[in-house]
Amino acid sequence: MRSKCLVAVVVLSALASAGAQSLELGFYDKSCPKAEKLISDFVKEHIPNAPSLASPLLRMNFHDCFVRGCDASVLINSSTGANQTEKAGVPNRTLRGFDFIDRVKALVEAECPGVVSCADIIALTARDAVGVIGGPFWNVPTGRRDGLISLASEANSQIPAPSFNFSSLQTSFANKGLNITDLVFLSGAHTIGVAHCSSFSNRLYNFTGKGGEDPSMDSSYVANLKKNKCRSPNDNTTIVEMDPGSFRTFDLGYYREVLKRRGLFQSDAALITDSATKTLIMDLVSSPEEKFLRGFSSAMEKMGRVQVKTGSQGEIRRNCAVVNS
Repeated sequence: MRSKCLVAVVVLSALASAGAQSLELGFYDKSCPKAEKLISDFVKEHIPNAPSLASPLLRMNFHDCFVRGCDASVLINSSTGANQTEKAGVPNRTLRGFDFIDRVKALVEAECPGVVSCADIIALTARDAVGVIGGPFWNVPTGRRDGLISLASEANSQIPAPSFNFSSLQTSFANKGLNITDLVFLSGAHTIGVAHCSSFSNRLYNFTGKGGEDPSMDSSYVANLKKNKCRSPNDNTTIVEMDPGSFRTFDLGYYREVLKRRGLFQSDAALITDSATKTLIMDLVSSPEEKFLRGFSSAMEKMGRVQVKTGSQGEIRRNCAVVNS
């Protein structure tokens, strides 16, 4: 019986690998040799005019990879009726940059129709946008295929929420093959981010459900936010820098704020409730910035391989917002 089970496992593994292949650097070198340069040149031309878009494009990459892997399912529009896609999920309602991705896709399609996936375009665009604003470079091996399924319910359940405690964060990342070191480094993306008051106002006004502030947040910072930014618990429009003073600079400022108990999200505060992650953050802020940049790049490369579709899996979408008919 045991030998039969082993044979079955081998057969299933072979069948799985038949439709898949590894990502590789320069995947499009022969099929669309100008693709990566076209993307890079477009990003370098337009991001300097809208540097605040680098953070949403990076966030889009993260949200895409956390639901069904890095397969551009986050880009699919909802159809009429009951089918609500990831775009309609609560975590994605504040995403920006979809039109930017569409413009990149149109440029690449004009050069090589039906060759370059939307999933690869998201990954390359995010990397290049971060680079334009002075952030780190990381390798983006390509060959991803685009997914066919996109569900709002999965975005709601699989993307880490700002209200997560450490245990929930650890579980969420582990489900994607990422560890607590990846969690710390990927959280560093908040160094260029902003947040809507609505995503953390409960920490200012109603943490217990019966009023009151989150005691884990610096009280003077809470007072400042209530006075100058989030003046009402019902404010859904005001945005706050996650790394005040340098939110357009890819630096260690976010981690310093977290150690001062000035992270905006409960998930930020959670990073210093665990001794291992707190020690890592303390080490980062006392080390040359290059250590953070290298660690972030490594974590991004690792995340970029989460549950990818390759080979004959999925498709190459002609329009990133619509599954091919």
